[in-house]
Amino acid sequence: MIPAMSILDRPAAALSWLGRHGTRAVAVSMFVGIALPPLGAVLRPYFPETVVVLLILAFLRVDPAALLAQLHKPGVLIASAAWTMLILPVLGLLALLGAELAMPALLLALVLHAVAPPTFSSPSLAALIGLNGAVSLALLIACTAMTPFTAPALVAAFFGAEVTISPLALGLRLVLILAGAASVSLAIRAIAGKQWIERQSQRIDGLSVIALFGFAIALMGNVLENAIANPLLVLGLIVLATSVSLGLSALTALVFLRTGWDTALTLGHAAGSRNMGLMLAAAAGQVPELVWLYVALAQFPIYLLPLPFKPLVRRLLPRQDAANTGGRNK
Repeated sequence: MIPAMSILDRPAAALSWLGRHGTRAVAVSMFVGIALPPLGAVLRPYFPETVVVLLILAFLRVDPAALLAQLHKPGVLIASAAWTMLILPVLGLLALLGAELAMPALLLALVLHAVAPPTFSSPSLAALIGLNGAVSLALLIACTAMTPFTAPALVAAFFGAEVTISPLALGLRLVLILAGAASVSLAIRAIAGKQWIERQSQRIDGLSVIALFGFAIALMGNVLENAIANPLLVLGLIVLATSVSLGLSALTALVFLRTGWDTALTLGHAAGSRNMGLMLAAAAGQVPELVWLYVALAQFPIYLLPLPFKPLVRRLLPRQDAANTGGRNK
């Protein structure tokens, strides 16, 4: 008879392996979702649950003391939230004013991209990349709290009454998601203990990968059909969405570079990973089909860019740490 412990060790080891190879596993999930559209149709009804699970794991992965430290030093947090949810979207919308796009639906997709908050998976992805999860989660909470007020106003100012977003419904949904995820994570910490949580870091990352896997597959159901029917359109949308995400990330990192590489790269990653799915839900699905396709394809930079981003982080952060250490020793 196989010992019970060895049976339990196998899935734990598998989760640890996923946690160590999280960026690669997440990238693979994109292509699995595209190759198996029926799987996307099966998982789509459970899309909200994947969001909640991702946020619970993000709360678990971050030490509450580190998160409170971010909230107790609000200078950078307030500045980065205002930049992410107000200044950056306004700059983007002003740039779009002069653009002449043949497809109005594409303009709407870009507007929703600009005004959306960071994706709920950004703290989990930040942890997988090696960035500061506490900074990412603090920014996520601040931006999410601002979304019911900033996003509807910006969309209405730019698009008028063509898209209706209910601030009350959106705000209530966000409060329930955030409060519920925080309560569950705090309960797990209280029962399991801080040391146990810290020992499970790789396994928690592995669970995040699985949740991200379901999240990606649920969005990819209609990509293959569109890629076959109009490959140039799909390729163009991928290039456009990737360019927008990289531009938002790079500009944010440059603006906050004085805060240090760790914080600047974390803020840049969050600013470039926008939760457009939340905006679609807020719009009650009253958007053209092209917008849905853009949202699905906009997941490519979110899920694939961690692959080249992770080695960049490994190169930059040790240099910054060495510089800081040298400065302290002088």
